Amino acid sequence: MKPLGVGVIGTGYMGKAHSVALKAVGTVFDTGLRPVCEMICATTAAGAAAKAKAFGFKRSTDDWRKLVDDPAVEAVIIASPQRTHREIALAAIAAGKPVFCEKPLGESLEDSEAMTAAAETAGVVNMVGFNYIRTPASQLARQIIESGEIGRVVHLRAEHTEDFFADPEAPAYWRTREPGSGALGDLSPHIINAALRLVGPIETLVADVQTVHETRPGPDGPERVRNDDQGHFLCRFEGGAIGSVTFSRVASGRKMGYAYEIYGTAGALRFDQEDQNALWLCDSTKASPREGYRKILTGPEHPDYRAFCLGPGHGTGYNDQIIIEARDFLQAIESGEPVWPTFRDGCEVNRIVAAIRQSHAARAWVRVGDLGKGTAAASSS
Repeated sequence: MKPLGVGVIGTGYMGKAHSVALKAVGTVFDTGLRPVCEMICATTAAGAAAKAKAFGFKRSTDDWRKLVDDPAVEAVIIASPQRTHREIALAAIAAGKPVFCEKPLGESLEDSEAMTAAAETAGVVNMVGFNYIRTPASQLARQIIESGEIGRVVHLRAEHTEDFFADPEAPAYWRTREPGSGALGDLSPHIINAALRLVGPIETLVADVQTVHETRPGPDGPERVRNDDQGHFLCRFEGGAIGSVTFSRVASGRKMGYAYEIYGTAGALRFDQEDQNALWLCDSTKASPREGYRKILTGPEHPDYRAFCLGPGHGTGYNDQIIIEARDFLQAIESGEPVWPTFRDGCEVNRIVAAIRQSHAARAWVRVGDLGKGTAAASSS
């Protein structure tokens, strides 16, 4: 076992999740590299010091540049707002340090392409944080699709819907003020990533995006919302399947509506993150009296489950997804080989987001490959 000094930039929701994962990953997966919580960065010195004490870091700073430049910090996790991702990632890459960046990779496709090009040119280990696709159930879904068990995939219906802004009186804050932090920038990347992982590259799409509550209470009265609340798109995949994807932060009653149905010529799959330890499988080759969905409870025989629990149906949770991400990041650093999803994969998600924006503005179908500089297809390792 070899120690690895890690620095985390950001102390909010995801900063804490990654800090917890760094403490647990060695025990859960018996990794060859054992992360050391070396330094954490927040926007104020006092806040950073308090979080360092709470999360178990040796040191703290309010300047991310000091963290990136510190010789004891051997790998960097970026868990700060997306507008900061490009500058921090490029600095870490220039320093030759492995970088894990929370989704979305960049605030724009241009940012993501610059980050991807820099990481690949430098040969620096890089990953993007798409945690939901790492549940044992979704990993099992990919195995079933790849094995041909449900035949040729012909249709996807997917959504990422939540209700944290369903109340029109919920106050304005940075998530309503930054153009890239609406439902399209915040929620859609997760389910787009799932669509790409499970069905493959998207060839064309047509989209619509909407702000439902155009003003929200601000400190000085009603404040204009500067981004979107919901949207959806129709798409055609390169493999021939068609699909529909919905994303919303105003979907009343939905708490973690990351869900998909995938239909094939010989069966179908259904998954809902609100029941994340179950996958529904339909085998349409069965005789009609026995045809239909059956519920598969995840257990030790399914991907990454055994490391957490030996009891089938006992289940894994949200933080376990982040621990799996930490394992993958350490594996990539130790082996020097890319582990999905890399910056290139994150860049492809940003390309879809850019295509959605363009389609909405033009009220027309868009060919995804025409956007940006045309980086190569996402990795599939």
